[in-house]
Amino acid sequence: MAAWRPPPTETDLPTSTTFASPSDGTAIATYGWGENIANPRGIVQIAHGLAEHGRRYDRFARALVEAGYVVRAVDHRGHGRSVSSADRLGYFDFSALVADVAAFGASLRDASKGLPLFLVAHSMGSFAAQTVILDRSDLYAGVVLSGSTVIDVLAAELAKGQGPVGLEAFNAGFEHRTGYEWLSRDAAEVDAYVADPLCGFELPDTAVPQLFAGAPRLGDPSALAAIRKDLPLLIASGSADPLAGGGQLIQLLAQRYRDAGLRDVTVNLYPDARHEIFNETNRGAITADVVRWLHSHS
Repeated sequence: MAAWRPPPTETDLPTSTTFASPSDGTAIATYGWGENIANPRGIVQIAHGLAEHGRRYDRFARALVEAGYVVRAVDHRGHGRSVSSADRLGYFDFSALVADVAAFGASLRDASKGLPLFLVAHSMGSFAAQTVILDRSDLYAGVVLSGSTVIDVLAAELAKGQGPVGLEAFNAGFEHRTGYEWLSRDAAEVDAYVADPLCGFELPDTAVPQLFAGAPRLGDPSALAAIRKDLPLLIASGSADPLAGGGQLIQLLAQRYRDAGLRDVTVNLYPDARHEIFNETNRGAITADVVRWLHSHS
């Protein structure tokens, strides 16, 4: 059966293809920016979050291209154009998704001609990135975690009934115009998310348990000890992101990596910014900070 494709939109990208997952052959939709720029500084792989897709990073990717980077992204399995039909949105095996991130990264590095490869990973993508670097920290010249958290702590709170369950539950502390105000202070960005049929879809009951299945390993000191000590990490978050715990969970995440011996861990916590920092009202400054960090490691 042919893969399901939503109608074209003005945000369709100039280059797109598919990547065959080595774990089961699933066709993963991929996107590229700046692949013909002369003398690039490096390659940036983007791993998006839950209930969204890779093309939402078009503006961010174009800014990276202007800064001299080739950018590649995917629609994770169960998301975007990597599903066979709309009713399959949200159905995925997280361990296979993690394997996809690592395999796509390995393919980019193999074709990189010596250029440094960076991973920018948001929310669910950041949980995948946290998992990937436990075993394959050799792949990357640096990793940026956006909208992340100590997911094992969040999982424990959920198990005790002390945390939100669905995406809409994260909006409890915010105004309730659409139910997704927790994503950004920019109302236009929130409206674009709500209007996008590939975003904010109802999650199947399997989605959250899938995310939490590997959470204990992310806090295991013996697993963290396997990360190479010179891997640079940038952890960027909004202080008003429900996943950040007012910034405390972000600092805990950073300290976890420092305790594991990583020598280059940077935290950028943006006051009052919410979950999607690359779609925030101060996104220009945040993107500039990421570019400066990439430049300092390439």
